[in-house]
Amino acid sequence: MTFTNPTRRAFLQGGAAAFGATSLLGTTALASIDPNSFSGRIFHATHYGPFEAVVRDGKLVGISPMIQLDARPTEMLAYGVVDRTYDKSRVDYPMVRKSYLEGWETGDIKPELRGKEEWVKVDWDTAWSLTAKALLDTATNYGNEAIFSSSYGGWSNAGVFRPNVLQGRLINLMGGCTNTAGDWSAGAGQVLLPHVIGDMEVYSAQSAWETIRDNCEVFVLVGCDPIKNNRIEYRVADHGMYAHWEEIRDAGVKFISINPQRTASDEYLGSELTRIIPNTDTALFLAMAYHVLDKGLEDRAYMDKYTVGADSWIAYVKGETDGTPKTPAWAAEITGIEEAKIKELAELFATSRTAIGGSWAIQRAQHGEMAYWSIVNFQALTGKIGKPGQGVGFSWHYGNGGMPQGGNKTPVGMSQGRNFVKKIVPASRITEALENPGMEFFYNGQTNTYPDIKMVFNAGNNFMSHQQDTNRLIRALNKVDTVVCVDVWWTAATRWADIVLPASSTLEQDDITSGGTYSNDKVYAMKKIIEPVGDSLPDYEIFEGLADKLGLWAQFTDTEDKMYHIKLAYEASGAAQDMPFEEFWEQGYARMPVPPEARKWTRHGAFYEDPEANPLHTATGKIEMFCDNIANMEIEDCPGMPVWMPKHEYLGNAKEGQLHVVSPHPWHRLHSQMDQSSRLRDLYKVQGREPVRINTEDAAARGIEDGDLVELYNTRGTVIAGAVVSDDIMPGVVSIYEGCWPQLDSKGRCNSGLVNFLTSTQPSSGFSQATSANTVLVEMRKCEDPEGPNTAYDKPAIIDDMEIAAIDDDALGIDRLETLTAALYADMTPGEKMFFERCTVCHAPREVTHYTQQQWKGIVPSMFERAGFDEAEKALVMEYLMTNAADAN
Repeated sequence: MTFTNPTRRAFLQGGAAAFGATSLLGTTALASIDPNSFSGRIFHATHYGPFEAVVRDGKLVGISPMIQLDARPTEMLAYGVVDRTYDKSRVDYPMVRKSYLEGWETGDIKPELRGKEEWVKVDWDTAWSLTAKALLDTATNYGNEAIFSSSYGGWSNAGVFRPNVLQGRLINLMGGCTNTAGDWSAGAGQVLLPHVIGDMEVYSAQSAWETIRDNCEVFVLVGCDPIKNNRIEYRVADHGMYAHWEEIRDAGVKFISINPQRTASDEYLGSELTRIIPNTDTALFLAMAYHVLDKGLEDRAYMDKYTVGADSWIAYVKGETDGTPKTPAWAAEITGIEEAKIKELAELFATSRTAIGGSWAIQRAQHGEMAYWSIVNFQALTGKIGKPGQGVGFSWHYGNGGMPQGGNKTPVGMSQGRNFVKKIVPASRITEALENPGMEFFYNGQTNTYPDIKMVFNAGNNFMSHQQDTNRLIRALNKVDTVVCVDVWWTAATRWADIVLPASSTLEQDDITSGGTYSNDKVYAMKKIIEPVGDSLPDYEIFEGLADKLGLWAQFTDTEDKMYHIKLAYEASGAAQDMPFEEFWEQGYARMPVPPEARKWTRHGAFYEDPEANPLHTATGKIEMFCDNIANMEIEDCPGMPVWMPKHEYLGNAKEGQLHVVSPHPWHRLHSQMDQSSRLRDLYKVQGREPVRINTEDAAARGIEDGDLVELYNTRGTVIAGAVVSDDIMPGVVSIYEGCWPQLDSKGRCNSGLVNFLTSTQPSSGFSQATSANTVLVEMRKCEDPEGPNTAYDKPAIIDDMEIAAIDDDALGIDRLETLTAALYADMTPGEKMFFERCTVCHAPREVTHYTQQQWKGIVPSMFERAGFDEAEKALVMEYLMTNAADAN
């Protein structure tokens, strides 16, 4: 060890970690309200809510919800958190795929055996050594761009010290890697909407719920299901909007649902359901616009003052540009909604104080941009946007949209630092990138080329379950030399890896987080409840050990332990002004105020009140019903205004017997998380498989009864699912939740029901390159030959007694790192440091050069709100963004 490059071992021996060993780590949170109850309770917080864990003899035995913080805890908290902690699907030890371990020196690693062959139990030093060598080999031989991080999003962990953030910090210390751009959740919307309405919108605060209760007459849910999707949170769920949705309903607001199936929200809110053929929302809103114009119900004064391009779009709607008037009769053939009903809806929406909530699902489709844009244009046509109780919102179903905004600073994480690699892969284009190194692609106004990916590093992300056309992805991964996965469980991502580094669950490590995606009104201690299971390690220690192996330990940790960084994170939050860290950690949470005026805030209200003083962050400062910037890109499948375009797969061109599959977010899971919980599976699985909702007519025509196993299949793959026969879904459509864990049988069928074996890699458009997971046709039949039960939750075959020679550190070539990084390090500006510390740990873009100055101006309002910046901090970050944006001089 030297003074300038200390090691982790010397640090621990020197006692500098003493702070982490103080009583702070061992304290419990609130005692039980019942004085006679067992008092061994420890506070923690998850995506599913805050709680006190009941611990006896070092073992988690129960969950006590915190009703003062979360009045409506779900079964995911009550059952799933305990179930998955000790589930057999835990990765107990570091693991290396057998052929990779045998061939790491020769290169004979047999990638085609990923997902098929045995795993070998190894020690941590071996796992770190092999991972370090793979990183250095890839960077040295192919350049850092050949390292690809699939660890986007951070949904695996509600804390500030998420594995994807820690991974980014470490790899950026050695020069960086290729990252994803955009995401699966709302990839089309987040690229389009800054051009159209000046904000990402999909991750933006919604109008405060009181403004809806007091002013709205009609609330339209377009594929939107807030009651289901708000069961979980990106940070910590508190289910704060549920009582307020009831108040809105009970105040007499009329709910209209436009959806192929009845949802939980429809039941809860008493919605009037209008069934629509999937992927045809654009045609519906065009036709309603036509009828509004035909009846003279448009608001010309509003369009003149607040929009640009209205005349061009209106000419298209009337058929003056293409000879096809977008009449209700025209749309009835496309949408399956009767002409009279389209007219009725158009008149109701135009003449009422109407708010429209659009789901992310409707843009997760081919031409998904058009669906969002047509909603914006319809509301602009009728003069609704910016008025109390009216307008558009694309985040009512996420983060308890509608809760008043606190505007408070939240805990900050460790800076990821600068990534010197500028290559990107749009989030849903991973398979295409693997197959086509060097191929040009267009994304968000810029032409890029795919890197030649040789290593995939995946931390806390089950990319194998959410990437479309899974069979194609499995084949594409064969060209990759190394796949490393940091995870807690044997998910699909770990099963198709080469090296698995077993992470402790959040219950087995300390962390800190905040509550309320939009309210930002609580800070939570995620306190260690039990010791790590098996040989697993907290994510911080995993990357600390890997940093030590690479000689980067001091830079990675700042020569401090994790609790030091947790305390710094808390002190950067607004809560620290009123409560010392020690008191916060003892109690487990701290509240932060929400300003009274936030309760009356209307989305786009300042723009409506004074568009000159408060212009939108679009090129013109107005709502762009026709956008010259997009039109000038000349993208064939994303023109400069919302138009109707047929899909490559939908009921409008389906062959006889084909059905359209929609795959919404699950009720009892967070994407793939919680699928291994046996008590949750007992609540909804059918014969151990993912349920698929089937219309009664479609089931009868195929001899299928409720509870049968069925096969859904197309040219991409086959899945086995359990039939739920219902009249609450329209004929011709089936619905299966996304995210279940896969298990392939001998015929290559997914015996568990993962829908992405069926979905297509067709992009939404050449503009956003986003997923079109909801644009897919299948055929269906009763399954007559299932090959035994679903074994997706069993451990793979493991060899735990194989003799393994110790790896000599000299064989790793660590000295190569100095050559790689010598020219990279430079001092960051204050704005750059704040950007990486507080903006890149959530859904904000991680690379400043990927967006133009104008786009950043549209992104930062919601980004700054989540980061809790004051005006001076906003100015510093804005200076950094404007200086380094794609079109900066």
